[in-house]
Amino acid sequence: MLFTEKIKELRIQLQMPQRLLATALGIDTATYCKIEKGERKAKKEQILILSEMFHIETSTLLTLWLADKVTDIVSNEHQVASGALSMAAENLKRVN
Repeated sequence: MLFTEKIKELRIQLQMPQRLLATALGIDTATYCKIEKGERKAKKEQILILSEMFHIETSTLLTLWLADKVTDIVSNEHQVASGALSMAAENLKRVN
């Protein structure tokens, strides 16, 4: 899990206790621990707060968060996952 590894790495680098981040997110420490372990998913609005707390570009954390969400969706579709992701990438090129 890219997102969870990154937020744990940043928290440790900045020597922030989990309880401080939990308070900023409006959740209890146990819930934050579950997010960091990948047992619970962070909400998009929480990513914005975490990026401020960690002094990191919001787009960096949002990209990791979204990549984890996509991986969760396709991870059980081994035979077609790569093809589906390729098609999705092509569709995004057309939209943008």
